[in-house]
Amino acid sequence: MAIIVGAIATSHTPTIGFAFDKKKQDDPVWAPIFDAYRPIRQWLAQKKPDALVFIYNDHVTSFFFDHYSAFALGIGDSYAVADEGGGPRALPPVPGHPALAQHIGASLTADEFDMAFFQDRALDHGVFSPLSMMLAHEPEWPTTIVPLQVGVLQFPIPSARRCWKLGQALRRAIESYPEDLSVVIVATGGLSHQVHGERAGFNNPEWDKQFLDLFERDPEPLTRMTQAQYATLGGFEGAEVIMWLIMRGAMAAKLNCLHRTYYLPSMTGIATAIYENDTGAAPYEQGAQQREKIATQLAGAEKLAGTHPFTLATSVRAYRLNKFLHRMVEPAHRALFLTDPEAAFAEADLTDVERDLVRRRDWRGMIHYGVIFFMLEKLGAVIGVSNLHIYAAMRGETLETFQKTRNAPGALYSVAGKDAAPQAWDRDSAKPS
Repeated sequence: MAIIVGAIATSHTPTIGFAFDKKKQDDPVWAPIFDAYRPIRQWLAQKKPDALVFIYNDHVTSFFFDHYSAFALGIGDSYAVADEGGGPRALPPVPGHPALAQHIGASLTADEFDMAFFQDRALDHGVFSPLSMMLAHEPEWPTTIVPLQVGVLQFPIPSARRCWKLGQALRRAIESYPEDLSVVIVATGGLSHQVHGERAGFNNPEWDKQFLDLFERDPEPLTRMTQAQYATLGGFEGAEVIMWLIMRGAMAAKLNCLHRTYYLPSMTGIATAIYENDTGAAPYEQGAQQREKIATQLAGAEKLAGTHPFTLATSVRAYRLNKFLHRMVEPAHRALFLTDPEAAFAEADLTDVERDLVRRRDWRGMIHYGVIFFMLEKLGAVIGVSNLHIYAAMRGETLETFQKTRNAPGALYSVAGKDAAPQAWDRDSAKPS
């Protein structure tokens, strides 16, 4: 069973990453930041966690307002450093822990949190600014992360209490993971600051201290506060500290604070803290029940012959091929595929198995590999193969045999638009004639 060995709270201002990159540890203005993270580095070196569940918000870098989610969980196997406008920082990608992430995602969904899931997205200073201070990382990071992105920039956003409840569900998720694993929860953001408008530069050290005290000893009042109240006391962007309540909700009622610092060099109150559950805190002891709850919705689906649910694990495993086929929505990509498929395969770095599946138009094989049907539909539109041909091929039937099971046996269709290949459909084959 996985265990939560402790938690870290940290600001994530780019100031922290700047100090690290510019080697400002001997500069009196910047030295307190390095001093604040030294105990965290030592504690993590001692604990050697297998994974960090890293709660942060993206700063409109990898997540834009064309699709903005309240809670988005990273389920991939690696996360690069995002380019925020001046080029990415010189840090190695940090490995993910897909198995733990997928379990957490399934558990949170079972507990009725409507999660979004992401992979193949870079992480910005919300993660890498504090992470670069917390861990030695040359030539690689010593642990894995599961990033949890919270949408706190476009209103309406989750309430403080919703974040608290998510933390409680996060504890159930982690501690019901069936393999032995040590996990540290890291909450980022804040403290008091405002970076927009005529109030830019606002800070409130008195509130920062009060928040830290309440967070440790009596967090309930913090869960009742509105965003306006947080903004009044800590600045509008400082209200992102509600993300800390996710971590606090996942910890025991009584905490031991091993380390705590606060420093206000310029725009943002920078805080760090290490927490461990009080020794009397019992771990969540209903892991089996939680795993049963997670499995409830798909229980019995395995008995449906020829049915292949597209799960988080499938999504990660077959991501590369699904992405290749999804890019058929891009005119340049589909043009390259039609004129020089081998070049398109090479550009996407498809494996030999993946290339062979596409070359042979092995529709059933692609489904078994982990391709979702709607990617097959896009490929069919590009090469001039109807949906009905694909359905028949997946069943191992000729089109004629399959059509006999339809109410309108002569109806052939696809999602093809004006740029698709001519639909010269061979009625007896799922391959273009």
